[in-house]
Amino acid sequence: MLTQSAHAALWLLVFSTPIALYVAWSDLRAMRIPNIAVLALLAVYAVVGLITLPASVWAWSWLHFVVVLVVGFVLSLTGGFGAGDAKFAAAMAPFVALGDLRLFLVLLSAVVLAAFVAHRVLRAIPAIRRASPNWASWERKEFPFGLALGPALIFYLGLACLHGS
Repeated sequence: MLTQSAHAALWLLVFSTPIALYVAWSDLRAMRIPNIAVLALLAVYAVVGLITLPASVWAWSWLHFVVVLVVGFVLSLTGGFGAGDAKFAAAMAPFVALGDLRLFLVLLSAVVLAAFVAHRVLRAIPAIRRASPNWASWERKEFPFGLALGPALIFYLGLACLHGS
């Protein structure tokens, strides 16, 4: 059983899904996660989280944002992670209950592997490339990590809706 509240997860899922899908699409198309998406996700958590979560849980979860932002910033400086990826991961962090961290990391790992394989297979198919011409991710060596981050958030919140406390 997940520790994230099923009620809160449902409302967070409803409002964060369009943003998460936009991030995946934007990273595929331009290898870029716009700051407006990061700010929008933070705004969803700020408003919906405040309404649906206990105040103490909501307040403490902002520490998740700070920790992931610092770690992401360091990874970005070393070239191991893009700055947009780091900012979006930080914006996602408050959505994940601390008790669910281990499960979320396993889920994220699985989604990263699936997204990487799917991306590499799809970009090798000429019909797919013709249907989405000029997408930067088809040409670049780097993997569009937003393609995994956005769906990982959606899957986590979806699981929490079904199995949350």
